Amino acid sequence: MKMIPACLFFLSLILLPHTSTSIDVDAIKSLVSFFENLSGNFSQSVPVSGWNQTSDPCTSNWTGIVCYDQTSPSVKSIVLKEFNLSGTFNPSLICNVASLATSVAVISLENNSLHGESFDTIANCKGLTHLYLSGNKFSGSLPDSLSQLNNLKKLEISDNGFSGPLPSLARISGLVEFVAQNNHLSGSIPEFDFLNLDTFNVSNNDFSGPIPPGGDRFAATSYLGNPQLCGVPLPVRCETQAHPPLVAQNASGDSKKNGPSTSEILMYSGYALVGLIVLLIVMLKVCKRGKKKEESIKEIDHSFHSKEKDASTATYTYESNEFKSAAMSKSEVFTGNSVESAPVSSSLIVLTSPEVNGLKFDELLKAPAELLGRGKHGSVYKVNCEEQGMTLAVKRIKDWSLASNDFKIRMKRLNNVKHPNVLPVVAFYCSRQEKLLVYEYQPNGSLLKLLHGMPTGRVFDWSSRLGVASAIVEALAFMHAELRADGIAHGNLKSSNILFNNNMEPSISEYGLMTINNRDASPLNNNTFHFNNDPIESEFRADIHALGVILLELLTGKMPMVENNGMDLATWVVSVVKEEWTVEVFDRALVREGASEERMVNLLQIAIKCVNRSPELRPSINEVAVMINNIKEEDERSMDVSESPFSMRI
Repeated sequence: MKMIPACLFFLSLILLPHTSTSIDVDAIKSLVSFFENLSGNFSQSVPVSGWNQTSDPCTSNWTGIVCYDQTSPSVKSIVLKEFNLSGTFNPSLICNVASLATSVAVISLENNSLHGESFDTIANCKGLTHLYLSGNKFSGSLPDSLSQLNNLKKLEISDNGFSGPLPSLARISGLVEFVAQNNHLSGSIPEFDFLNLDTFNVSNNDFSGPIPPGGDRFAATSYLGNPQLCGVPLPVRCETQAHPPLVAQNASGDSKKNGPSTSEILMYSGYALVGLIVLLIVMLKVCKRGKKKEESIKEIDHSFHSKEKDASTATYTYESNEFKSAAMSKSEVFTGNSVESAPVSSSLIVLTSPEVNGLKFDELLKAPAELLGRGKHGSVYKVNCEEQGMTLAVKRIKDWSLASNDFKIRMKRLNNVKHPNVLPVVAFYCSRQEKLLVYEYQPNGSLLKLLHGMPTGRVFDWSSRLGVASAIVEALAFMHAELRADGIAHGNLKSSNILFNNNMEPSISEYGLMTINNRDASPLNNNTFHFNNDPIESEFRADIHALGVILLELLTGKMPMVENNGMDLATWVVSVVKEEWTVEVFDRALVREGASEERMVNLLQIAIKCVNRSPELRPSINEVAVMINNIKEEDERSMDVSESPFSMRI
């Protein structure tokens, strides 16, 4: 047998990896069939390249296909927006192929002429995070299987012909956007996790009944065009059900002139007796619970049973057996500035600040907890520890991918980095199932509330806003410098995470609580693009983008999602500025105040640089800090010496 030349042997080793880095044949066939259905079997001229069985979607750059990495290729997104497609959307061709079902995160088919009625197989696309089907000709009802897309974050189905009731999308815990206006959807609006949603619109449908609890968080424009809808924020109030007639009708239509029959009396008496027994049992249990101190622990839990209209002022209890057992078995106090100072146990709260010296874990659990807010990454509660005379904020984290030991290490590292405008974690609890973070309660709420939920009479003037911007950027620059080597960016910077203390001084909260695995990695969300294939650097660049959005909120007074046309704030501002209507973006309150237009424009230019769609073109945090401080110094020089540069007038 002839020997294989050494050069050919090594050449085969070089080529071998490349043969395994192409997408499998079945996936390519399914993608081609998927596109053929969309385009009506190529019956029309569609300006695309690729989409054939003789090339690879990733290495041949098929139109509309974005892949994760050419060295380990798999399809990340399918974006065929406004391609004049008039065929059928058949998700089974994607979702029934294992390699595609787990990798495809985005399907965007907006503004075509597609149709189709059966989407049941969409549930198999477990990796799907963004589904955009607006502006097509879809009809029929939405499948219940939509609620099985546990990773779905954004669902847009507006301007179609969908009908029938909505599935229970509230089961999707991470859903942040749902727009379904201009369809024929009917029935009642199901309960959503409205606190978690950034965008919601079901206007111009056929919904009826009351707007569900929490729905008043969105403006009336999200519900208009549904004549049978009622409740806040609509001007139509829900009427209570009319009382039944005092005189009942018998089977023949005649009125019953006599009183209740003997059988009816016995039946009602039985009901009353059963009710009395139930009441006695409940009273006995309440009394017994009051005697047993260890069974009176109030729990913080994401399962809410209260039906109060204003959830933000309701008090909730929780029933975690693990918390309960921990409170029973450990009554000692664990203090110190390092994780090692406490015994290694997942059932202990570790206190890392002298401000909470003397607080015991079981005392924290027994204290009444008031829900402050709920988001996709957890809930925040106000806890009153009356015996210690302290008020704390406790954040309960959910869906955290960080292991318990890594979590402790991160908390220790964050505890060693201090800045006056970064809210420190004073205590934390860590177990396999639960993670709690304890902060000092900040009584004056968040920047989000100050800008968008401000009570009448409070003025948030230009100097105050500029002072907030300066404090935030300096704190963020400090944290980036100290923690860059550890790869810990903020990860979830937004106006609701900027809190104010008694002196109206801002603090950045929840620094470093997000991990790369938890971030939204959509290729359509440009603030999360990987920067030079470096996911760590991408996190820091994403913080710059988030800072830019906060600056735009300060300048415009608008929410991060502008309701007009469903655009996000950054996109809306850039579009207005391009039309040379710059003054139109500024908050009318600032214009009426007479704030310097020149300095507002300068800050606006900084914000626009920060939200650049290309992360590599965004300025560094230090550059942003220098530019903002220059504006602040110029503003202070122009002010009266008698006026405080950072005053909050109420």
